[in-house]
Amino acid sequence: MAVIGWIGLGHMGAPMAAHLVEAGHEVAGFDVDPRMAERAASAGVRLVADAATAAREADAVFTSLPRSEHSRQVLIGDAEHTGLFDVVRRGTLVLDTSTVDVETARVCHEAAAARGIRFVDSPVSGGIAGAHAGSLTFMLGGDEEATSEAAALVQPMAGHVFVVGGPTAGIAAKLANNLMLFITLQAASEGARLAEALGLDPVVFHDLATVSSGDSWPLRTWYPVPGVVETSPANRNFDATFTTRLAEKDLSYALAAGDAAGLDLAAGRLAMERFARLINEGYGDKDCSLVVKYVARDGRTAGFDPAA
Repeated sequence: MAVIGWIGLGHMGAPMAAHLVEAGHEVAGFDVDPRMAERAASAGVRLVADAATAAREADAVFTSLPRSEHSRQVLIGDAEHTGLFDVVRRGTLVLDTSTVDVETARVCHEAAAARGIRFVDSPVSGGIAGAHAGSLTFMLGGDEEATSEAAALVQPMAGHVFVVGGPTAGIAAKLANNLMLFITLQAASEGARLAEALGLDPVVFHDLATVSSGDSWPLRTWYPVPGVVETSPANRNFDATFTTRLAEKDLSYALAAGDAAGLDLAAGRLAMERFARLINEGYGDKDCSLVVKYVARDGRTAGFDPAA
């Protein structure tokens, strides 16, 4: 069993770290939010005073952080912070499970290699529910030896593990996947509201669509009509399973990658416009599936009470 350092014990990181504890690893963890850290501690994570302490003697280090700038600061460091790449032992395996932009992943690979650190960009898909269930999909990018070791290490947290390719391949796969996710969320929203407007029973239509050509993950998991799918945020006033702010962040990275590649990601830009509207209206912390409200011209949708 390994000694593992874990930095970032939020809604994703804490249950992921807990699965490693259950698998018999010793996990030393740190989070800037003491409340989040205490939740992880209740699952057996040993809390330490700072990120450096968590990483210094670890065989492997995981980071689970909100944005690209956080990954850069924690891993590479800046004028005020020593990065973990300058703290961990030479040869340590470091996995960043955060969703970042491609350039951040590239810079982290280069900085790690310069210091003799084995780095794997290791984003995940499956959300908070998948983190708790241990059914996440891992997308691993890095050199062959590092990704092979990483693939074995993440098994307690994973339903599926893909070694996608070399450095930055993992994050490339995650951004392309999430681009598709948010576009199909728009499709599920419009289809659901059209079916309702045409007088179809929402349960019958949902069940029909999931075995027909309109099927998608958002349709099956986030169907934006209350009383149809148990996991839908529409049943709980669109309280977040995946916040609009996180969706906007992930999609912005995907669109930037598309721009760099000379692509016209028109449907992705439409999805981005809808997320930006939600944030501007003060709903950035609501579930991203609340975009369904824009299908109706009056901005209303069943299951959402803005005053609640």
